Amino acid sequence: MTNPINDPITLEIIQNSLQATADEMFAAMRKTAMSSIIYEVLDMGTGILDAKGHLASSGAGIPAFIGVLDKAVQVIVSKYDKPGDIEPGDVFTTNDPYYGGVTHLNDIVVAMPVFAGGRIIAWTANIAHNSDIGGKSPGSLSADATEIFQEGLRLPAIKLVSRGEAIQSVFDIITVNSRMPDFLRGDIWAAIASVRIGAKRLADVADKYGPDTFEAAMAGFMDFGEQVSLAELAKLPHGTFELTEPQDDGRQYNVKVTISNTEFVIDLRDNPDQDIGPTNSSRDGVMVCAQMIFKSLTDPQSPANEGSFRPIRLLTREGSVFHAKEPSAIGFYFETEVRVFDLIWRCLAPHIPERLPAGHFSSICGTFIGGPHPDTGRHYTIVEPQIGGWGASRGRDGNSAIFSAFHGETYNTPAEISEARNGLFVDRMELNLEPGGEGQWVGGHGIRMDYRIRSDNSWVTVGYTRSKVLPWTLEGGNEGSPNYAEVIRTDGSSERYSFVSVLPVGKDDVIRVMTGTGGGLGDPTKRDPKQIESDLRNGYITPERAREVYGA
Repeated sequence: MTNPINDPITLEIIQNSLQATADEMFAAMRKTAMSSIIYEVLDMGTGILDAKGHLASSGAGIPAFIGVLDKAVQVIVSKYDKPGDIEPGDVFTTNDPYYGGVTHLNDIVVAMPVFAGGRIIAWTANIAHNSDIGGKSPGSLSADATEIFQEGLRLPAIKLVSRGEAIQSVFDIITVNSRMPDFLRGDIWAAIASVRIGAKRLADVADKYGPDTFEAAMAGFMDFGEQVSLAELAKLPHGTFELTEPQDDGRQYNVKVTISNTEFVIDLRDNPDQDIGPTNSSRDGVMVCAQMIFKSLTDPQSPANEGSFRPIRLLTREGSVFHAKEPSAIGFYFETEVRVFDLIWRCLAPHIPERLPAGHFSSICGTFIGGPHPDTGRHYTIVEPQIGGWGASRGRDGNSAIFSAFHGETYNTPAEISEARNGLFVDRMELNLEPGGEGQWVGGHGIRMDYRIRSDNSWVTVGYTRSKVLPWTLEGGNEGSPNYAEVIRTDGSSERYSFVSVLPVGKDDVIRVMTGTGGGLGDPTKRDPKQIESDLRNGYITPERAREVYGA
């Protein structure tokens, strides 16, 4: 009789069950969450980890979130290392970047051990953005925060459920700190339901095939991931590539990438000290950026697991903006990490043009609006990452109105949902046709979106980059257009922002979001005349602008 540990068919069945389980967890969470940032935008992620917290299989969701889960579970495993610390039915949580949370306090990780044969054989975990976790500002994001204590309640890898029973005191502490306790409680229970169903599915698989075979399948899957990455790494151009890029705030970011047959080394040590504000990143967060760009360059179609990323070596300097020290504020980490992601992309794009197009709008463009709902008086907070334009590639114009590469396959909230759940109207959503991004192949368009406020005593917080330093180009194309927000007052005055925190807005004030056009590629004068005619016919460019850049 064949030993199942050595049976490739059995191992393949188990490996596929991991992916199916992660996807089922994602579906369960999406269907039961209360916040539209989770069930509409899909600002979440799920994954399966082995007993030590290594990523075995990832579900759908934001790529940057999937890379958080293994790091979070490894902190839990190291913290609860005594016999009896972790028992069947336990559920743990963390949101603190200095205790395994990686991102910022709004993003809550929930993890559950899977037992079989009297031992832990795996973990199920998820992460999602929660609309308010306390702190000095509504929405828990403050552009003027100077330390993490101002950004909300910190959950430093703690137990949430013990042997299947909720620890009520912990739930009370979490919910009493939120301005939206019902939503937060509902979203946490959705996360718990997700890890529980995942744990049940994996336990059933382990019972059927045996714990040893189950663990062998996970280990084999990771080893296969490493083999795939090494095979693809050998096809990339080898050598050392460097880039220095100015930022909107006047600082310079630097990267050095060294590629060989066995390693993908990213050196970020020569970078500014951590910021006094909230635009810092944890080292783990920067590692996630490295993992995403590496996966994009090697084998983006195959599943991601711990083995996929073994060739990566990351070099950072503690105390820098890319490796912040506690208690630095970190709420707007996402704008710093998208800068890292784009920095590496830009560094390598001229050397791998078949895989990396010109620069895109490259910002999360996080837009947070809240206040009293005019119909119910209840506090609402809308959390809205925005869509924008991607850069052109050889032979193809850039895509319009999709999320940044850092944000992954997520969706914008439908206007009907925003209006039904929140105290505002969505007056307009259309392509942003500001000049920029022209080339032989043009960058995709960003959007213009108008939110009209329905009640006084409301507020808006935004955090955008690529507002001054524009989406970059390749081979002589034109730079893209900027990301920014405008507040248009009822008296006709207006103000323009890229970063602002809890700015007061009143009834009938309009918050206008403008996201950028991606960079162009190639000499604009070489653009196909038929494409220029199509652009003119569709209103993507004015006749005056066409004559200016194309000579048409």
